[in-house]
Parts: sequence; C-alpha cells; structure tokens
Amino acid sequence: MSEELPAYAERVLEVAERIPPGRVMTYGDVAEWLGEGGPRQVGRVMALYGAAVPWWRVVRADGVPLPGSERRALEHYRAEGTPLRETPPGGPRLAMRRARWDGRDGRVGGDEAHT
Repeated sequence: MSEELPAYAERVLEVAERIPPGRVMTYGDVAEWLGEGGPRQVGRVMALYGAAVPWWRVVRADGVPLPGSERRALEHYRAEGTPLRETPPGGPRLAMRRARWDGRDGRVGGDEAHT
C-alpha cells in the first residue's frame, strides 16, 4: 500500500467514517451515495484499505456478516447496538431495515434509494 490513497479510496473511506455507530450502509449504498463506482469497487477499497475505518459498518446487502470476519463484526454490532436478527440456519445477521443508514445526518434510512 502506498502512502497516498487513490482518490476514490479516500472518498469511500470518508463515507465509512461518517456512518454512525449502530448503523450500516451496503457497498452499493456507498457507491450510490458517492455517485460513482459500484458495490464491487467499494468492496475492493474496503478490502485493501478499510482496516483504518469502521469497516463493519459497510456491509453486504443481505445483512450477513463478512465471511472470515463474522466474530469481530458481531462484537462491534453488539457493542454499538446495531439491530440484529436471528436466522434459523445461519445465526445472527443484520436487521437491514432498522440498521441501514441513508447518509443523511440524523436521519434513519430504509431500504430505499439514498438520493
């Protein structure tokens, strides 16, 4: 990793830092909020550079914790009071309708667009 982040990566990480504790945005939400890229590009940025920001707040749209990081993510979710739900076969996952943040200060998001 170079000292200077690519401009797109900086913008993605800035959005991740803005997400309030107890809330999440999907990879696609972040791309939509930025108006550029897509879920895969955001996921790539988070995989390469996301360790320095609250990475657990940028999630898959299905609410399943990131494979390989489930335990650490769940610890963060529980500590922050992020809404979770139990699923019979898979254990806890995010309650996306309640946890999702639309990027507006102080406003609760739903599963709608973030314009």
